[in-house]
Amino acid sequence: MYTFSAVVDKVDINPYVKVPDTIIQKMHKEMNKEAGPIPVTGKLQSKAFATTVVKFRGMWRLYLNTPMRQSANVDVGDKVNVEVKLDKKIREVPSPKKFTWALAKNKKAKDAFEKLIPSRQKEILRYLGNLKQEETLERNIYKVIQFLLGKKVDGLIVATYSSGRRVKSRKK
Repeated sequence: MYTFSAVVDKVDINPYVKVPDTIIQKMHKEMNKEAGPIPVTGKLQSKAFATTVVKFRGMWRLYLNTPMRQSANVDVGDKVNVEVKLDKKIREVPSPKKFTWALAKNKKAKDAFEKLIPSRQKEILRYLGNLKQEETLERNIYKVIQFLLGKKVDGLIVATYSSGRRVKSRKK
């Protein structure tokens, strides 16, 4: 477990604390990597959390989402005590059974899904997994399958990457 104190700052609209470089180097060594996001668990003012430390604009940051800040009763400008350790647990997002079944029935859509970057796959699975009503889940699975097949889908907002540039489609 690594501990440090920092002042909560903000970049754009996102509160964060800067993670000291020495801690980043030690965690990368633990991961046997020299770069990339770092999954962590820890405590903010003695309140537990699990998140990812990321490098943004040249600085390693531990972003403090609203539930983290509320639980720890902290805000921008406050000096905080932080404990972090590398989270070695695999963070998989379960696939809704109906989505798995839909992919099994459509090889082209399954292949397209498997070619997506892992974060995009997780984003889709997380979105579908949070839907409460069966009808809504089925409707959105249909839309995702259509998207994976390269068809235009009404009401779907998707960010895609073309030539390394982010292009956001508009909701129809």
